[in-house]
Amino acid sequence: QVQLVESGGGLVQAGGSLTLSCAASGRTASSYVLGWFRQAPGKEREFVATISWSGGRKAYADSVKGRFTISKDNTQNAMYLQMSSLKPEDTAVYYCAADVATRLRLSTTQYDYDYWGQGTQVTVSS
Repeated sequence: QVQLVESGGGLVQAGGSLTLSCAASGRTASSYVLGWFRQAPGKEREFVATISWSGGRKAYADSVKGRFTISKDNTQNAMYLQMSSLKPEDTAVYYCAADVATRLRLSTTQYDYDYWGQGTQVTVSS
């Protein structure tokens, strides 16, 4: 129902910046929430940020708050994650995901998300 493709990953020095993109496609009957998750080597997938369909509501993990900015462009069916002041701890595969359920709050739990992209690698060197 929703296809997601991430892009923009790469290698960056600590303190640098990088912006990830997520292109969404497919027919939908209603709006949905989009989010970013990441998975570092040997670790569980964790929440990064999420945004409402309209873009009016956002939520961030404490570990990235103030450094990462999530945004979207509904005319282009795209979502973005602007990352700055990057740390080696940010190294991970980053995934975009869609949550189609109706909720009172934005979900920060990966299990609430129904569709996933293939992931894009972000590596932050010291």
